[in-house]
Amino acid sequence: QVQLVESGGGWVQPGGSLRLSCEVSGSFAGIATIGWYRQTPGHERAFVAAMSSGGGSNYADSVMGRFSISRDDAKNTAYLQMNSLKPEDAGDYVCNAHVRRHWGRPTVSYWGQGTQVTVSS
Repeated sequence: QVQLVESGGGWVQPGGSLRLSCEVSGSFAGIATIGWYRQTPGHERAFVAAMSSGGGSNYADSVMGRFSISRDDAKNTAYLQMNSLKPEDAGDYVCNAHVRRHWGRPTVSYWGQGTQVTVSS
């Protein structure tokens, strides 16, 4: 079984920063793409950022230049550094990982439970 556990959420004033972590645990051969999505009440889950196993990254237009995704494959952990936070960045940040359970087999998508980010004064 594969589990994703997010941490690092909290309350921050506009303009502040937070660093989220997503640790992947369990039995698997490797992690392909890993990324972050934001969930807010009444809205569909929205893409924020993702990073491939090769290090390539993609960002939503709304966070470009303010957020940075990284990963430490030795720790099976991904990070999301969020700077210059705005009230509209608030939400439940959920981690998604495409995990290869066995070499040569297709990846499987897993989701974490989320970590709450509140941005307000």
